[in-house]
Amino acid sequence: MSHPWKLIALAGVIALPAIAQETTPAMVAAAEKEGKIVWYNSVDVKVAEAIAKAFKEKYPKIDVQVERAGSERVLQRVNQEMQAGIKAADVVNSSDASHFIYWKQQGWLAKYRDPDGYYLTWRASLDCGGYNTNLVTDADAPKSYKDLLDPKWKGKLAKAHPGYSGTALTGTYAVTKVLGWDYLAQLAKQGVLQQQSTTATPKTIASGERPVMVDGNEYNIFIEMDKKSPVKPIYYSEGTPFVNSPSAVMKDAPHPNAARLFQNFIFTASAQQLLVNVGGLRSVHPEVKEPANRTPLKDIKLLPDDPAAMLPQVAEIKKKYTALFGS
Repeated sequence: MSHPWKLIALAGVIALPAIAQETTPAMVAAAEKEGKIVWYNSVDVKVAEAIAKAFKEKYPKIDVQVERAGSERVLQRVNQEMQAGIKAADVVNSSDASHFIYWKQQGWLAKYRDPDGYYLTWRASLDCGGYNTNLVTDADAPKSYKDLLDPKWKGKLAKAHPGYSGTALTGTYAVTKVLGWDYLAQLAKQGVLQQQSTTATPKTIASGERPVMVDGNEYNIFIEMDKKSPVKPIYYSEGTPFVNSPSAVMKDAPHPNAARLFQNFIFTASAQQLLVNVGGLRSVHPEVKEPANRTPLKDIKLLPDDPAAMLPQVAEIKKKYTALFGS
């Protein structure tokens, strides 16, 4: 279970770049005639722009319109547009894999890239903890979720809200499966700063506004570390939530050939390596190399993503969480 491919299988999302449809000259020519791709995504803006730039360099006749928002905003936008009969998005990415289950159920996704499914894990990340090394020593830093309940951390914690962040939703659900809602009820008494995005909490500890983050994107921690910010990740002893982030082509994509070309491109080894190098993300591509200074996935106890089980409970999770922590 420590190998990324097995982890993806656990979550019911299979990533198999080797069986991608071939990018043919005819596909490229058809895509160039369309001349555009509209990409809804929830990845960090820096990463989205880097992917778009790399695609544009390879296919200069095709523009990429990057529409970046948090996963829950992506969900709302897609749902509202599809229900209104608006066909705007070509390719969609979200860090909440349950969104793709719902969209597949609605018949909104094109069956593309693998023999049986409608979406594949494009990127993977961890919903880890973290701390400011100027404000907290390594020895004193929390080692477990339960350590966060220590009175010394009251008023010093930041956490992303699952009502806005797909990563936080996935992570919060994983934590409740291990520790239960009673744990979150205790955590809520710690005066936790609530933020909308798991991209925000790493920046909050980097600035020193709060010394410890309960959860946040591991890749944003890596980005901050690359900028020499005084931060380190925490991989909790109970386990760290593993977050699948699929990508899919919309069934009624306005630029269907460009959409498929883009979908093929983002699963190539070079694009996947870019995710790791530029964005600090994890990749399930077997040819991608991890930087030597990062803890390998095999050495981290992980809490698996379970979007199928989470999907029916999403509304209740958000309601219960908001009752404890506020909106």
